[in-house]
Amino acid sequence: MSLRSPHPVPNVPRPAESGLRATVEELAAIERPPCSPGERRAAHLIARRLRALGCRAEVEEEPAFSSYARPVGALAVLGALAGLAGGRSPVLGTLGGAVAAAGLADEISYGRQLARRVVDRRRTACNVVAELGDARAPRTLVVMAHHDAAPSGLIFDQRLERRLARRFPHVVERMTENPPLWWAAMAGPVLAALGSATGSARVRRTGAVLSALTAAAMADIASRRAVPGANDNLSGVAVLIALAEALRERPVEGLRVVLLSAGAEEALQEGIRGFARRHFPELPRESTWFLNLDTVGSGRLVMLDAEGPLRMERYDAAFGDLVARCARELGVTLLRGLRSRNSTDGVVPNRYGYPTVCLVSVDEDKLLPHYHLPSDLPEHVDYRCVADAAQLAEAVVRVLAEG
Repeated sequence: MSLRSPHPVPNVPRPAESGLRATVEELAAIERPPCSPGERRAAHLIARRLRALGCRAEVEEEPAFSSYARPVGALAVLGALAGLAGGRSPVLGTLGGAVAAAGLADEISYGRQLARRVVDRRRTACNVVAELGDARAPRTLVVMAHHDAAPSGLIFDQRLERRLARRFPHVVERMTENPPLWWAAMAGPVLAALGSATGSARVRRTGAVLSALTAAAMADIASRRAVPGANDNLSGVAVLIALAEALRERPVEGLRVVLLSAGAEEALQEGIRGFARRHFPELPRESTWFLNLDTVGSGRLVMLDAEGPLRMERYDAAFGDLVARCARELGVTLLRGLRSRNSTDGVVPNRYGYPTVCLVSVDEDKLLPHYHLPSDLPEHVDYRCVADAAQLAEAVVRVLAEG
């Protein structure tokens, strides 16, 4: 199907902000770390809401790991030990640092993630999968969010970033991506291996110190409780509920719509991986699109051009242009040209070759306010921004349905 549709974008109404707020407030009261009883409880609550709105909704349980902090921390410890050992045994230091670096790259780039299989045990993630629209349609749009919430940690403190943004606003204006924090984690074992191989004590010790700092940061995260996660990502779940309400009131033909609220996203995309294993074989790439909604209540709606912790992976330009046209004709402000060094569930269908768009949001400093902090509360969500995302999502549904 060509996305250069001649049809005008329908002038769909904005959902009431009060309804969006009610969804966020109800779910934020549940503590929802990945693969937890709270995640399961939230999943069943979302499924009941969607069934009440006429969706065919199920909670699908998928085997999953519950944390990135433990495997990343273990690999960082290995990097620190390699840096220390490299003074006596260059071969051991080089090998240990190289293994730690390779393991970290695999872990944070959503590869096979072998380290978590060694240091953690499998648990269960709960995905909510709901269908509506035209069940016999040849085209499918999957609209995605996630309902689990992240643990906090000192590394997420934003005070320094805020001060720098206020001090250098011109730099913020020119920024197109956030700092690559995962590179610092990678640097430790890489330097430990390099210093061991070359005989440089300074490089080797620097690698050991950086690795130890990463291990301490991961231990801190692993010890914390989950934050309320109102913006990240109950704002996206609120859009799914609002979209179900809109399509019940104004049904569409010619498009099958799947609403997916994934679990264990905060464990580096565990829930969507389970969805991929179960459903991707039945979803043709040439007639399926993915619209990912993650943290859409920060004030300014953004369509990411690309994302990836180590290597940027671009999102589909043609689908992005369609979404941008919908936003423009609706009068919804949508920033483009930004890229993220974090990772969301959108990376999974994008890597499998599906046309994918990822919608996020930022504030005036191009930051995610209250990101992974206990202050990520319902009262700090910009519900006007969430309403923009919901209105835009419905418009995309209707344009794709027109063919």
